[in-house]
Amino acid sequence: MKYILLFLFCSTFVFAQKDLLASKKFQTELNQSYADSLKSPLTKEDLNHFKGLDFFPIGEKYIVEATFVRTKKEKPFGMKTTTSRTPLYKKYGELRFSIEGKEFKLNVYQNIDLIKKSGYDDYLFLPFSDLTCGKESYIGGRYVDMRIQKGTIWTIDFNKAYNPYCAYNYEYSCPIVPLENDLDIEILAGVKKFHD
Repeated sequence: MKYILLFLFCSTFVFAQKDLLASKKFQTELNQSYADSLKSPLTKEDLNHFKGLDFFPIGEKYIVEATFVRTKKEKPFGMKTTTSRTPLYKKYGELRFSIEGKEFKLNVYQNIDLIKKSGYDDYLFLPFSDLTCGKESYIGGRYVDMRIQKGTIWTIDFNKAYNPYCAYNYEYSCPIVPLENDLDIEILAGVKKFHD
């Protein structure tokens, strides 16, 4: 019995460390991308002074296991953006999870045009807002990019939450977080707001 418990503990520790390293890698690559003038959404002025994005500390608490529920017969809809553009999305399913003993649900979406491109057929879009919005994080909410996962237990890593490009440059058109994806909790993970 002791060996089984030790094995389970070690396995959990290894997976946790792997997740945390993946979070760190994501944040490092995001900073590299924003520092690259060919890829960066930053204005020229901000790019000249850019030293890195401000992140909440990476932690296991915000790498959550969620129960995935596939929704059927969902029709494409035009998602509202910060401009008149309304890209077509479809609700792919629901992710139900708990943090600090509270139950939450987020809808996860597919971009109809994007999934037609090579390498993006399993791409999912998870926009959300929370109680840090307008304080520590961007007022308009944040995004998490996901891929379709196997089974019904999926992982959401909020350490990989990033701001829409509109948080850095008003020239961009960004999807507005749907009201049903507003979380009544502080998600102290991922990218913080860019300007005070």
